[in-house]
Amino acid sequence: MEVKRQYRHNASTHLLEVDNLSITFQTEEGDKTAVDGISFKMKRGETIGIVGESGSGKTVTSLSLLQLVTQSKGMRQGGKVFLESERLGRVEISRSSNKQMRKIRGQDVSMIFQEPMSSLNPVYTCGNQVIEAVLLHKDISQKEAKQQTLDLFKQVKLKNPERIFKSYPHQISGGEKQRVMIAIALSCDPVLLIADEPTTALDVTVQAAILDILLELRDVKNMGLIFITHDLGVISQIADRVLVMYKGKVVEEGNVLKIFEDPQHPYTKGLLACRPRTDIKLKVLPTVDDFMKESTDKNSEAKFSSVGWAILQNYQSESESREQHDKLKAQKPILEVKDVTIQFPKKKNWYGKVTHHNQAVNEVSFNVYPGETLGLVGESGCGKSTLAKSIIRLV
Repeated sequence: MEVKRQYRHNASTHLLEVDNLSITFQTEEGDKTAVDGISFKMKRGETIGIVGESGSGKTVTSLSLLQLVTQSKGMRQGGKVFLESERLGRVEISRSSNKQMRKIRGQDVSMIFQEPMSSLNPVYTCGNQVIEAVLLHKDISQKEAKQQTLDLFKQVKLKNPERIFKSYPHQISGGEKQRVMIAIALSCDPVLLIADEPTTALDVTVQAAILDILLELRDVKNMGLIFITHDLGVISQIADRVLVMYKGKVVEEGNVLKIFEDPQHPYTKGLLACRPRTDIKLKVLPTVDDFMKESTDKNSEAKFSSVGWAILQNYQSESESREQHDKLKAQKPILEVKDVTIQFPKKKNWYGKVTHHNQAVNEVSFNVYPGETLGLVGESGCGKSTLAKSIIRLV
C-alpha cells in the first residue's frame, strides 16, 4: 500500500508525555498486566495511531490517560502522564485528583468512545447532550450553548443540524451518532482528542467521511490526535506515527511510512500480512499467531514463523473456485428469498391513513446453499439489516 502523509505538527514542547505507564489488574488467576511500561511523546497537530489486536492494551492505555480505568481494589497503575496546554501549563495528570480530572476531561482532553449507541444517553435528545457538555465547562447562557451546539453539528457535517438537535439517538443513523459524539468531544476545544475505534461499525463511505472530518478539525484547531484501531488501512490514511502494541507492550514505533514499508518486529509483519487481499481467495485465512513463534523464556523476544507465509501462498486457482461454485449451486438451497419488499410508513393524512412510505427493501431475491457464505454489502441505510431481520420475522 502506498502511504502518503503530510506533517504539520510544530517543533515546540510536547503536548503529551507518557513515561513508563503500566496497568495491572488483580484477578482470581493472579495479576494480569494490561499495559506494560509503555512510553511515548506527542506534539500538537500530530496524529499517533495505536494498533494491535483486541486485548493488546490499546483501550486501557487510552482510558488510563483520563483516569477512566476503574479504580477498583486490586488495580495498580504506575508511571507518569504529563499534559501541557495554554490553560494548565504543564501538569502531571496521572497524579491529578478526581476534582481536577473532571475539569480536564472535555476541556483539555476529550475522548470519542468505541460505540456511540452505548455512549449516548437514550432518554435525552442529541442537542441536549452536547449542551450539557458545553455548560459544564463554559460560563455561557443556555441560548448561547444551543447556538454553539448547532455550529458544532455544522462543523462535523451533519446535514440537518436542527433535526439532529431535536432527535433521540435511536432516531438517527450510525454515522450521524458518531458525528454527534465527535461534536460532544470537540465542544470545549480540547488540545488532545483520543478516538477509540471511532469507525469500527461504520461502512466504508461513512468511515471515509469521519476520517476527513477528524483530519480537518485536527488541522484547524491544531489538536493532538490519538487514533486507536485494529484497522491498518485506516491508520495508513490518518496517522503520522504508529505505536504497535502486543500483550501490553509497544513492540514497534515509528513513522507511518517506515512501519508499512519496512516493519521490523514479527508481530507488525504478521499484522500487515494478515490484511485481507481482494485479488486472491485463500483456502485458509491466516492469523497473527501463524506468523509468531513464542519462546518459553519470558525475557526473550517473539520470533518470526514462516507458517503464515505458507498459508498466504496456498490460494484457490480460478478453476478451483469455479468448481467449488458449481458444487454449491448443484445442492438444494437452505434459504430462498424471493421478491422481498419492506416499506415503513412516512406520512399520514388527517384520517390516520398512510399516504407515503419509505422503501427500505425493494424486491430482493437470492438463495443460500449449504456450505456457502453470502455477503450483503452496501452503505448505511441501504436495507441490509432490515432485510436480515425480515428473514427471521423481526420486522
